[in-house]
Amino acid sequence: MKLLHIVGARPQFIKAAMVSRAWKNAGEEFLLHTGQHYDENMSRLFFADLELAEPDINLEVGSGSHAEQTASMLLGIDRILLDFHPDWVVIYGDTNSTLAGALAASKRNIRLAHVEAGLRSFNHSMPEEINRIVSDRLSNALFCPTDQAVMNLADEGLRQHVYQVGDVMADALIFFAESAASKSEIIHRLELKPETYSLVTIHRSGNVDVRENLGAILEGLGKIGCSLVFPVHPRTAKMIQQYDLQMPKNIRAIEPQGYLDMIALMKNADCILTDSGGIQKEAYILGVRCITLREETEWVETVRNGWNVLVGANSGLIAEKFLNFHPQNSRPEVYGDRHAADKIVDILKHYSLEVAFDS
Repeated sequence: MKLLHIVGARPQFIKAAMVSRAWKNAGEEFLLHTGQHYDENMSRLFFADLELAEPDINLEVGSGSHAEQTASMLLGIDRILLDFHPDWVVIYGDTNSTLAGALAASKRNIRLAHVEAGLRSFNHSMPEEINRIVSDRLSNALFCPTDQAVMNLADEGLRQHVYQVGDVMADALIFFAESAASKSEIIHRLELKPETYSLVTIHRSGNVDVRENLGAILEGLGKIGCSLVFPVHPRTAKMIQQYDLQMPKNIRAIEPQGYLDMIALMKNADCILTDSGGIQKEAYILGVRCITLREETEWVETVRNGWNVLVGANSGLIAEKFLNFHPQNSRPEVYGDRHAADKIVDILKHYSLEVAFDS
């Protein structure tokens, strides 16, 4: 059996690494990197940290509009499908790479598996939301990370070949946490003391590409007063400069970091302020309070269980929650049993038998 992984952004590298580890000797696999994340620190570092083989091909699509990126990816992916003839195309998450992989595979009538299916923010202004919906509609196997994701798909009429396997990112965090503790030197290198700083990440287009939102977030971070460490996404840095915004003095801006260093930074932080979906969940698993710089979240369990609060781009609310939001709740395990990737591989290998039985 032949597997084609399509990745293009850092969270997808992590998910693909876990599925690839589980796949091992099950058959051939081909790793296609679209080049959606093209910064050295945002790509190659992650492959090294994850001990993931270099991509078999990098399409190097780089930056551009959503239409330009997706069109370039479609052309490149289609060529690989014709050459490699995979039994399965595996897509991850909700990026333009996910969408392009889904469209290309479905046009060639190749089985499509979506890892992290069923997540919904219910905000159709988010490009990621459109990518999720279209990818789920086209997929032959839908691998959900949570019970909520399964319910979301059922509400949309998708009940066939939906599998609640748990979350591969949660698996990865637990798997690599020990390596991060022994190998990462970033806490020492930055001369940080645990729980004396907070961690910031900002990259969503709704925040970064809207001057008022990005300005309000930076203003709110400045009101906090205490030390903030901010690995700055290249596009975020570009827009801060383009908008002529000032970085607050309490923010320590650093380059994007590899996966092990990010785990170390998250684990030792007093608080995480982010607009990332995955980092909200990682904060929950690590037991670090999270303030989400968005109006909604796909990872609703983090909010329901009291470890995450949504503040949007409201400068006053950012500062107020930082001072007053201190969770005391327990953290039930809601993201699986740490065997999501093994379950995914087992289902892919036996899918034909399942389909025959279902019919």
